[in-house]
Amino acid sequence: MGINIEVEPNVKVYVEDINPAGNKTILFIHGWPGNHNLFEYQFNQLPKRGYRCIGIDCRGFGLSDKPWTGYDYNRLSDDIRCVVEALNLHNFVLAGHSTGGAICVRYMARHYGYGVAKLALFAAAAPSLVQRPYFPYGLEKQAVIDIIKGTYQDRPSMLRKFGKTIFFNPVTGPLSDWIFQLGLQAASWSTAAVARTWLGEEGLFQDLKTIQVPTLILHGINDQVCLYPLAIAQKNSIRYSKLVHFEACGHFLFYDKQDRFTKELIRFIEE
Repeated sequence: MGINIEVEPNVKVYVEDINPAGNKTILFIHGWPGNHNLFEYQFNQLPKRGYRCIGIDCRGFGLSDKPWTGYDYNRLSDDIRCVVEALNLHNFVLAGHSTGGAICVRYMARHYGYGVAKLALFAAAAPSLVQRPYFPYGLEKQAVIDIIKGTYQDRPSMLRKFGKTIFFNPVTGPLSDWIFQLGLQAASWSTAAVARTWLGEEGLFQDLKTIQVPTLILHGINDQVCLYPLAIAQKNSIRYSKLVHFEACGHFLFYDKQDRFTKELIRFIEE
């Protein structure tokens, strides 16, 4: 069931609500530059187990409105709060991939984990996607600057180049093309704006320490986007966290290790 939820005047985000009658709810926040469809294969399986799966297209991406502004983690986490209240969600699992994971971390701090019973982070872009003087484990800032430049000069080529970094194991050409098309559904200005957020956002270091719910961290050892040391930093900062690493696995771990990914998520939810 697809619905549009207003998150501020004249801005609505698209939400896919699968199996609304499910007895446990998982709210999925996608990574850059995709949309909720990235979790398609989890949406095929989890409702069979009785779960309600809700996927948000973040503003600027997928079927959501694409305003000129609002692409910092504060506003994006506020959008989640609007969806949570509109759907009257309680005691749910908040799950985020990559930048979506960073938005989830900000939600937990900024909104005091409102409604969240458990948190799941998948290759999350926290505490920092880029290297900093006190955190030398991310990407070089120039790599992000190149992404922003490429977005404005030749976005399809930039997306193709990015697509070559997200998998460790081979995928079919049609699957790669499909993910590429999901990226093209975003607006170019939102694609660039979120990338700029990676450069300036430093508050996640403190945000991680505020999380007080059981947290699952899933991360591929061979991730070339959000490098594995980020997962270790998350584990060291979140008090009630469990880190599960995936060998021979890249950034899109829900494809690289699809079956294990789903099993680990279900195990965590049922604990």
